[in-house]
Amino acid sequence: MNSAMSTSLTQTSNNTPQYHLRGRFWIASPEGTFLGTGRVMLLERIREHGSISAAARSMKMSYRQAWQLVQSMNTHSAQPLVTSSTGGKGGGGATLTDTGERAILLFREVEQDIGDFMKERSASIAL
Repeated sequence: MNSAMSTSLTQTSNNTPQYHLRGRFWIASPEGTFLGTGRVMLLERIREHGSISAAARSMKMSYRQAWQLVQSMNTHSAQPLVTSSTGGKGGGGATLTDTGERAILLFREVEQDIGDFMKERSASIAL
């Protein structure tokens, strides 16, 4: 499923358009956006690369923006999603916490549920 959870408009045999639902969603806390597609992708890239800066580069995002997103997610959660260490002899890096891993899983499960609903509901959309 793509990040916008969409399917294309097709024509039926009698030339009547077949409509499909499209949508995006966010998980919010009282302070604002907690998780969305881009934030979850950033978490997945941090897990893959072991670094906020490398994750940001892989997404063509500035380090500053990635750092701000990580700080925001960590602030919106009771437990941090990402921990980081500064450079030095062993080098710096960032890792996902168990909470970060659960956040990704939760988001992907909800994404699948919403996608399934939209696909099922699309079958009954007609004008």
